[in-house]
Amino acid sequence: MPDTGNVFDKISSEYYQLTTAERKVADYVIAHQRDTQFMSISDLAEACGVAEATVSRFCRRLQYKGYNAFKLAVANSTARHAGHPVVVGQSEDLDTIPEVCRRLYAADADALAQTMALVRPEAMAKAGKILSEATRVLCMGQGGSMIMAMEAAHLFSTAFPGYMPVYDSHLQIISAATLTAADAVLFFSYSGSTQEILELLKVAKEQGAKIILVTRFPKSPAAACADVILQCGANEAPLQLGSVPARMAQLFLIDVLFAEVCRISGPRARTNRERVAAALAERHI
Repeated sequence: MPDTGNVFDKISSEYYQLTTAERKVADYVIAHQRDTQFMSISDLAEACGVAEATVSRFCRRLQYKGYNAFKLAVANSTARHAGHPVVVGQSEDLDTIPEVCRRLYAADADALAQTMALVRPEAMAKAGKILSEATRVLCMGQGGSMIMAMEAAHLFSTAFPGYMPVYDSHLQIISAATLTAADAVLFFSYSGSTQEILELLKVAKEQGAKIILVTRFPKSPAAACADVILQCGANEAPLQLGSVPARMAQLFLIDVLFAEVCRISGPRARTNRERVAAALAERHI
């Protein structure tokens, strides 16, 4: 069970037992309570001017198993202190359906606006070139991110062969081990900070495959393995795992990337889409 104590009370009680570097983390967290819950460990370390290891030690000093457990505690404590949920788009008990609709619409629109501002044309062009030249593209992710990988594989398959979603983590490693320099990996990870993704991308990189990473955090551990990083918007708090705004942001990037690959491929994409449309038309009554 997660710790239900107030994390800020813990910081106050432990403050003078912290090292100088750990106090920098404490000072930042206290001053930026709502922002901290949206930050990766890399982002927080950079903002505090300390090493990631210092942040990890700080979390353990407060009796949390790791950084994610610490962020969850920050989210819970901030919500109690503010007197309302911190989850973007979450409704109050007394909200009407029209009010809920307005809140959710605003959260989704904000996610798209954030992502639009984060799109780097040179990165999108490079990713499009990689995909247009790849013999095989493995579309992968873990947990909810695998849903985005499936969406990408489905969309690209309407115009190009060779796009395959790989679901199971063991099969992902197996598939990565058989990649070549002519292949590519399209990987989705909001955090870019899981052990599985690091193991997988290491194998893919050893085979010479190009790696495109869709993530919220361009300075995450996984980003260091990627050839191209496509950054999505939508801040997602620890209580918001798999939020719709975050998925909307990633879907937008998938759509833009698909349009770019179609543009590069020109007549080939149009011909393939016409063939697929004709084949599917035969299945309709």
